[in-house]
Amino acid sequence: MITIGIDEAGRGPVIGPMIIAGVGINEDISNEFKSIGVKDSKLLSIKRIYLLEREIKKSTQNYKTIKISSEEIDNRFEKGKNLNYLELDSMAVIANDLSGEKVIIDSPSSNTKKIKEYLQNLIKRKIIIAENYADRNHVEVSAASILAKSEREREVDKIKKIFGYDFGSGYPSDPKTVEFLKIIKENGKIDESPYKELIRKSWSTLQSSKDKNLDSFI
Repeated sequence: MITIGIDEAGRGPVIGPMIIAGVGINEDISNEFKSIGVKDSKLLSIKRIYLLEREIKKSTQNYKTIKISSEEIDNRFEKGKNLNYLELDSMAVIANDLSGEKVIIDSPSSNTKKIKEYLQNLIKRKIIIAENYADRNHVEVSAASILAKSEREREVDKIKKIFGYDFGSGYPSDPKTVEFLKIIKENGKIDESPYKELIRKSWSTLQSSKDKNLDSFI
């Protein structure tokens, strides 16, 4: 049986895209991935992530990534979608495009039953499992998290070159990111290109982010 693991990177940042990735593997490749240390990308250094990305792509062609831009994230409510469902729609596209009989996703919500029910209307003829912390518990999802993270990091590097400024990780908890946003907001650049296309304006209340959970912005 081929199992497809799906995960994301870049859900919470204020700068840059969110990347959704999926990897479909059989039991033999699953064992190979475990043996080379494939695990949740949050537990790995970026150097190790890039190394494992190469190994994953060498072992299977059954993978896919989708980039959700900052503009798409900001416009999600115009489409009647919150961030969860914007993410799930892309997960469904990946699940339908990849070969496999079973799909395991790292659920964006603790209500995994509701998430599974939503996906069942979009993913056809495949077993669907939605779990919290699936990226830690299933090597297929770990592999997907590595592909998503590596792609997200490359996108961030591109944006830094476009801006000509090292804004750090792009997360609202990063002082370098917050300082950068403060600078471009004070000088009015945040509403100009290229900033307005690459910064999530719906996260623009970041001056109070220290006192709020990220759910306030999604």
